[in-house]
Amino acid sequence: MIELRSLTRRYGDRVAVDDLSLAVPTGELLVLVGGSGSGKTTTLRLVNRLIEPNGGSVWIDGVDTRETPGPALRRGIGYCFQQVGLFPHLSVAQNVGVTPSLLGWTAVEISARVDELLARVELDPAQYRDRRPQSLSGGEQQRVGLARALAARPRLMLLDEPFGALDPLTRENLQQAFSSVRRELALTGIFVTHDMVEALLLGDRIAVLHEGRLVQVGTPAELLRAPADERVAELLRTPRRQVEAIDELLGRGRP
Repeated sequence: MIELRSLTRRYGDRVAVDDLSLAVPTGELLVLVGGSGSGKTTTLRLVNRLIEPNGGSVWIDGVDTRETPGPALRRGIGYCFQQVGLFPHLSVAQNVGVTPSLLGWTAVEISARVDELLARVELDPAQYRDRRPQSLSGGEQQRVGLARALAARPRLMLLDEPFGALDPLTRENLQQAFSSVRRELALTGIFVTHDMVEALLLGDRIAVLHEGRLVQVGTPAELLRAPADERVAELLRTPRRQVEAIDELLGRGRP
């Protein structure tokens, strides 16, 4: 579905993405991890042409994305990010229905899709469709943002720290809702996160970036068994320590 071919992006003298090549098969969720400045968000923005590469290319379904105007390309890609970016002057229903409206869906089709998606992200349509974003909690806004990204039935989704600012319980609920919807609809996606536990739980494969370069890519089990270098091993130490700490606490409570 997605192929990055020697993708490169510079900002002045700084190389943000450096000769990056990756392929994401149909139906796979690839998670990008790495420290700040490793090129994760820049890679997403190159895929949907919010920015253009200095070298290399992005191909979707065997077609070079440069052959499609940027706005038309983005209407076919679901994009969900931490800041949400809901339109404050529009209702929840209008926010979710923005892309279908641009694509020429009828009012009846849009209304049905809005209600379906609000229910999927566990927001009662009767209670939420007419509310404004500023009346929602952070978790509710994230749910609306996820529904909006799914609204036009995209086959491809890009997600940039979509659950990063949420409390742990809300975050887990949204992770589960997203996983359920993704598998049910066979969506292909690239997911950016700083949270290695989230990457291990959600990703079919994980790509580790460092200073714009690909360090390792593999399934969660492959990375856990054989990290390519010390940078990958360090990323995996936190979830390992958390598991060990929980096991120790549980052990103290055993008779």
